[in-house]
Amino acid sequence: MADIKKPVLVVAAVIRKKDDSEKRILLVRRGPDQSGAGFWEFPGGKVEPAESPEQALRREIDEELGIQITVGDFVGELDFDYPTKTIRLRVYEALTSESHITLTEHDALKWVTAHEIKTEELSAADRPFVEILQGKR
Repeated sequence: MADIKKPVLVVAAVIRKKDDSEKRILLVRRGPDQSGAGFWEFPGGKVEPAESPEQALRREIDEELGIQITVGDFVGELDFDYPTKTIRLRVYEALTSESHITLTEHDALKWVTAHEIKTEELSAADRPFVEILQGKR
């Protein structure tokens, strides 16, 4: 019988600034000491036991970027297989009014419109969400 492992629940935020008329999205680049180093991603992380996905997202963004967000609409969810685990990635829209970001795990950030996102530069699990953000799905 096959060993079926339960996916690890991970959340990510499509963060926009409240006052940005261009509706640019925050992307962060994974640092050299992280798996997937050099790839851009929507920030987020693992959901801890007894946390809702929204609570986890607010906590992770505060820990990784030092900003507060308001979690908005659910964008989508997918399971993604890595060699050692499967993640269930749940993506949400989010807003912030803060402009000072402190990177603790990433080595760069950029603000881009949905149509400026270069899919090949993104972490593989985030790629399917680009079409949704660009209104193609």
